This record gives sequence, C-alpha cells and structure tokens, in this order.
Amino acid sequence: MELENILRGIKKKNRTAQKALYDQYSPLFMAIGMRYLKNIHEAEDAVAEAFIKIFTKVKSFKEKGSFEGWMKRIVVNECLMILRQKKKQHLYIPLDEVDIELDPEVIDKMSADEIMEVIRELPDGYRTVFNLYEIEGLKHREIAEELDISIHTSKSQLIMAKRKLREILKKNIKVKDEVQEKSAV
Repeated sequence: MELENILRGIKKKNRTAQKALYDQYSPLFMAIGMRYLKNIHEAEDAVAEAFIKIFTKVKSFKEKGSFEGWMKRIVVNECLMILRQKKKQHLYIPLDEVDIELDPEVIDKMSADEIMEVIRELPDGYRTVFNLYEIEGLKHREIAEELDISIHTSKSQLIMAKRKLREILKKNIKVKDEVQEKSAV
C-alpha cells in the first residue's frame, strides 16, 4: 500500500492502514529506538507509544514536511522521554579540549551493524547527545532544549562520546588484528 493511501486510511482510523504503516515502519523505528535505548524492552515501549501517538495525532500532521520525518521525530521524542524518566546524571567537563575526530579509515572498515553496536556501548547521556547531534543533525542549542540540559553539557557529552567511541574502536580494531594474525599463522 502506498504511503499516501496509508495516511488517508489512518486519518479514517482504518485498521488495515494502521497495520500496513506498522509493518512498513516498525523495523526502522526499532532501529531508532535501539540507537537511543540500550534495552530492547525500552525501545519496544518507545516504538509502541510512538505508534499510538502517530495514530491518535495524525490529523495534526500538517503535510508541509515529510510524514516519515514527522513520525521519526515522534519516535525520537518517545525515546528521550524514557531517558528523562531514568533521570540520568550529566557529566560536566571543561570545554578547552579540542573536539575529537573519529578515524574515518577505522569506520570505513566496519559494517553498519558493527558501528551501531559500538554506539550502543556508550553510556545513555553520551549516546543520546551523539545520536541527536551526529545522526539527527540537531544543533547543541536544540539538544539542550530537547533534553533540558545546558549547551555546555551537550557539548561536553558529545566530546566524551567521541572520546569513548575512539577508545572502543581502537580496542575493537586491535582485537580484530590479533585474531587475523593468529588465523594467518
């Protein structure tokens, strides 16, 4: 079923259209949920709540932007609500450090699944800011508003996320190299 027809059906509360939308987008929304939440049950909860909001608030969609983009924003917001409920502490660090770049050669050698797995290893605060900044494309000001944190905290969380990612990537590459050396012998 075409997205335009699905959207019309959802506005009429048509169950077939709702199921078609769910079947088409639930894998993508679960991937988004897992980017923010380490726990699969929390990701499932976020996706379920997102679909409920999509189905109940579809008439508020203004058809000026992308329907998919509108739905993704709902999923991200549901993930952020779960993270807020967990009331994680935010780490403050001085910002006089230079932004840490990730080695593109290392990243090029990894599959998308491996990269997502590495991102999932980040602590909640780091992972959330990293996803919002690097993947969703939000600015630090927007992240600060969305998470109810300071811009300084957003920047420091991103720096720490990149530092932690670099450590994890170096460790993973070292382990892979050791395994390859042993298998070559």
